[in-house]
Amino acid sequence: MSRKRPDWDEYFMNIAHVAAERSNCCRRQVAAVIVKDKRVISTGYNGTPRGVKNCDEGGCPRCNSDVKSGHGLTDCLCCHAEENSIVQAASHGISVEGSMLYTTFSPCLLCAKMIINAGIKEVVFHARYSIDDVSSQLLAEAGVQLRPVKKDTD
Repeated sequence: MSRKRPDWDEYFMNIAHVAAERSNCCRRQVAAVIVKDKRVISTGYNGTPRGVKNCDEGGCPRCNSDVKSGHGLTDCLCCHAEENSIVQAASHGISVEGSMLYTTFSPCLLCAKMIINAGIKEVVFHARYSIDDVSSQLLAEAGVQLRPVKKDTD
């Protein structure tokens, strides 16, 4: 019996989608997986910082409000998945220089700056984040490849 084996992009993006299930954010579940030499070296998902009440328990006032998507972002206490995956690697002394980052949503501007400065060479995303125009341009200028793993219509 023959089965379809996932290619590397599908494999790592599937891992990211499973990691997103750990997110405690009330608004959006996002995850990132950092890969080097076809090996997972770090993961992260969005949610409140360690030691702070989880978002889904009332920890982030912005996420627990009725503010429109894309507004009040500076008031959000949640850390982003890309940020958490980079910080997680750093906290364990793991270099992400030259790695790839798989994320369920394309990165915001703050995460794009972290990705560039961390030395990540490529970002593969599943869905496009609605406010990623500037971050996409910045990643391109810095020589970081940004590409979708699948079309946004799937």
